[in-house]
Amino acid sequence: MEYKDYYKVLGVERQASEDQIKRAYRDLAKKYHPDKNPGDKAAEEKFKSINEAYEVLKDPQKRKRYDQLGDSYSSWQQGGRQGNFNWEDWFSQSPGAGGQRVNMDDLFGGAGGFSDFFSAIFGGMGGAGTRTQTRRASAQPRQAVPAAEVPVSISLAEAYHGTTRTVQVGDRRLEVKIPAGARTGTRVRMKGAAGSSPSGQAQDLYLVVKVESDPRFERKEDDLYTDVSIDLFTAVLGGQVKVPTLTGEVMLTIPEGTQPGQAFRLTGRGMPRLSAPHTYGDLYARIKVTLPRNLTPHQKTLFEQLRQA
Repeated sequence: MEYKDYYKVLGVERQASEDQIKRAYRDLAKKYHPDKNPGDKAAEEKFKSINEAYEVLKDPQKRKRYDQLGDSYSSWQQGGRQGNFNWEDWFSQSPGAGGQRVNMDDLFGGAGGFSDFFSAIFGGMGGAGTRTQTRRASAQPRQAVPAAEVPVSISLAEAYHGTTRTVQVGDRRLEVKIPAGARTGTRVRMKGAAGSSPSGQAQDLYLVVKVESDPRFERKEDDLYTDVSIDLFTAVLGGQVKVPTLTGEVMLTIPEGTQPGQAFRLTGRGMPRLSAPHTYGDLYARIKVTLPRNLTPHQKTLFEQLRQA
């Protein structure tokens, strides 16, 4: 079994104070939290390691026991690493020996996932959310409980304003709020809503959002793009045109000499930002110039005069 350097995981010295350990944990937990890294397995594993390291180093009793193991392991290394480190001798001396093993529940809604290294050394030392079971002859990896996922589709307008969905879970109907600014791939967590696994662990339920396309708009992050048609005379002489937004039409002033494909930015008319719902992206109106067809003889004469002018 591999030795885990919890100090290295949190990026602190072995003499670090409780405050230093807490600060390091908070910074790393924010960085690697699954909600900020959806679908990133490497970040998920890093988050598990961070939680496990903090579970040990924040507890004076567990930290003392861990430091004792570190001294024993270091002595074995300094002895020339003859053979393998005798984990069984260490485990037989641990407070968890004696026929019982604690199977630690996951922290933070199933994202913790303690390793066998942790369970073997600290199994008998107690802790929040523990339960005992018969100890196996050899340590078996503990599998994390998979989260249940339910796909849900919403319109772009619903993504703009925020919406709710009712989900049937067993005999329960749960109403879930989908926040404004949601994108395709946004995961909305319902802690413990999926019931319990066979081992008794609470399972989270996630709504996985898909935002349907809207024929009026193209979305890029929090910005929206829409095509606006104007006639040739408005493009040449200037004027006003109506532009659709997700809160209704607004008037856009078209300056003289506007070119086809030119885009005008309407600040704050885009999508709300998921992390800051009171701020918005922008809306870009892309100009399409509609050329006249079926000109009358008089109109053709006028265009000829313009060409020759």
